[in-house]
Amino acid sequence: MVPKVLPLFALAVVFSPATTQNVSSSCPDIPPPLYPYSLRSGWSAVKVADGLTAPRDLVIDTSSRLLLVQKGVGVSQHTVNVDGCITASQILISKSELNHGIALSPDGRTLYASTSSSVFSWGYDPDTGSANETPVTLVTGMATSGHVTRTLIVPPHEPGLLVVSHGSNSNLDYPSVDPDVARAIVKVFNISSVPNGGYDYATGGWNAGFGLRNDVALAFDGNSMLWSVENSADNLNRSIKDTVTDIHENNPAEELNYLGDVTSPNDQWYGYPWCYTIWDPDVIRDRTFQIGEQFTPAPNDTYNDDVCVRTSVPPRLSLQAHSAPLGSKFDATFSNLFVTLHGSWDRQPPTGYKLVAIPFTKEPNSSYTPVANASDPSGYIDIFYPPDEGACSSSSCARPVGLVFDAEGRLYMTSDTSGEVFLLSNN
Repeated sequence: MVPKVLPLFALAVVFSPATTQNVSSSCPDIPPPLYPYSLRSGWSAVKVADGLTAPRDLVIDTSSRLLLVQKGVGVSQHTVNVDGCITASQILISKSELNHGIALSPDGRTLYASTSSSVFSWGYDPDTGSANETPVTLVTGMATSGHVTRTLIVPPHEPGLLVVSHGSNSNLDYPSVDPDVARAIVKVFNISSVPNGGYDYATGGWNAGFGLRNDVALAFDGNSMLWSVENSADNLNRSIKDTVTDIHENNPAEELNYLGDVTSPNDQWYGYPWCYTIWDPDVIRDRTFQIGEQFTPAPNDTYNDDVCVRTSVPPRLSLQAHSAPLGSKFDATFSNLFVTLHGSWDRQPPTGYKLVAIPFTKEPNSSYTPVANASDPSGYIDIFYPPDEGACSSSSCARPVGLVFDAEGRLYMTSDTSGEVFLLSNN
């Protein structure tokens, strides 16, 4: 039995978000939350938006406006007051194909957003809040089946680069073991010089890592090194000769992966679609594993457990299987990586439907790493979570997706199926 995720022993030491202002108890004209939630001690939250259409990722411009992707609608823009409550809203970009990704250039004057197949940019004026009408096509040629969200992030130290994630086209996308297929991969593009019509995703840019099944959550640490949180596979069995064991309920783990410096190619293989990470070793009885170790569901002459250990890059931390991480942001001190867990469909009882924090520490060599070791199942803590996680569904619990910190250190979070946005603060 996998132990319940518990608070880290070092939490009081490492947890130090740069919050300078609390949130209001309520926002004018905003109805109560659709579903009950609980908060970690010392935290407060307020609902700031209601009735949105599948709000996904979001950013904040230099004039403190919220810009968020409403899937099937486009990019909406929201003016907020000093309490963080929304006072006015409008559709900034009407483009129904936009479905998740959004980013702003470090100077705040270029807006990026993605469909399943393409990435676009618009000139943006943060003083007036206006955007150019006609977008520029930056990247094309991405698959329109399978995992279709394309997360976008700009390296804070290299504004001429754009990182674009691309998930697999199915649960087990075996052709993606070849990075040239350009699925289950994260790639980097030089957007300071874009070819006419945009880059082709498969042939353009360079790799930031491959064998990454669906790394929707991307974040840069204090050294501008890239981290990703991966949605791993569903419905896995362990097949040894004629013996097939259902291991799917608590395996494989979701993964926190270190991708590193995106200014140069990272051609390392992170395991998918052949190698995965153990979350619950007890259900695999043909071999002894520990949490965080690499394995393959059906060992064969080409891929077996030992090959996976030798050749695939293991995660820096494992998370509960099927919790579905979709968003991640470091706090201002890079002491914690906040991750939204959208919630499961492939296990009973359900898991996820919450916001968690992964405490980080700075090593003597100045690199950042999780406080917990890779085999620790309690390496993250619940911040915003349902009172009864095991009873959750998309119609009974919030489903967190996007995250962004404002200038006060408060954290905005979207919930797509409920059409809500929340603002959280550590008091």
